[in-house]
This record gives sequence, structure tokens and C-alpha cells, in this order.
Amino acid sequence: MESVLLLGTGPARELAEAVSSAEAVPGSGWVAAVSASLAAGLVAKSAARSEGWSGAEGAHAQAIDLRDRLLGLADRDARAYERALTALERRGANLARALASAAEAPLAIAETASDVAELAAAASECADGAARADASAAAALAAGASQAAAKLVAVNLATMPDDDRLGRADRAAQAAAESAKRALSAEA
Repeated sequence: MESVLLLGTGPARELAEAVSSAEAVPGSGWVAAVSASLAAGLVAKSAARSEGWSGAEGAHAQAIDLRDRLLGLADRDARAYERALTALERRGANLARALASAAEAPLAIAETASDVAELAAAASECADGAARADASAAAALAAGASQAAAKLVAVNLATMPDDDRLGRADRAAQAAAESAKRALSAEA
């Protein structure tokens, strides 16, 4: 497995090629969710490699739960995005509803990625030695995913400036950025 990842072939390459394709799906919401799930995986790895951290077992379990939740959200986002694209092509009466509905998955991604960033920040302070660097990187990746997803919420709700989901997405992205800042300034 290690050599497959190092050579840039196999699943990692297939994933990069799917994202690079001319197809609309997978789109940026899917990529944000998968990126945040990988960040959660790094937190799980940090916890698993930290025998001296009393909270490692709980952090590992929480990171795995967040990872799996984000993978489900990636699929949910892809389906919602496809429905929104179909509604945009048809320009029918359902367009506003499709766009409002399409904001739900990115909002959940933004909030869940923010949770990953917070857990990663804690891990960056508590994990053993070199595992702290993985946790810090995870916080930065999760914060980026949260910010990307928050942007998608704003795009989908552009005609609804009073929608409370806009504020929720912004708050999630801000909290994730603060967690990443904390993690990146933690001592290695």
C-alpha cells in the first residue's frame, strides 16, 4: 500500500483524476468533505501514535466518527449538487428550492470540518512528539475545508441574504480558522 501511494498510482491517482475531470461531479463540496475526512484520519493517526496521551483513545474514536460522517456528507453533497445543476439547466420553478436544498450538505460539511479542526487543535497540544505535526496539519486542512464549504453555502443562498444558514456557515469557518491558528502555533 505504501509504495502505491508514493508512486502516485492506484486510489490516490484515481481520486486526483476524478477531481481533475471535466465532469461537474465530484465538485468542490465533495472535495471539501473528503479533504476534511482525511484531516480527521490524521487526527486518528495522531491519537493512535500517542501512548502518553490519556485522552488518545477518545480522540481516536471521535476522529473516526467525524471521518465517516464527512465521507457520508461527500456523497450527500454530490447528489445535491447534481440536482441543483439539473434545476439550473431547466430554469424551472424549483430552482430556488433546489439551491436552498443544495446549501444543506455544504453547511454540514463546514460545521463538521470545524469540529475536526477543534479536535486536531487539541491533539496538537496533547499528542506525543511527532504526532503533533500531523494534528497541526489536520487542523489546517480541516479549516480550509470548512472555509470552502462555507463559501458554497453563500453561493447557494445568494438570493436569500437573511437565511440563518449563512451565519452558521461563517461561524463554523471562523471557529475552524481559530482552531487551525491554535494548532499551528502549538509546540512540536
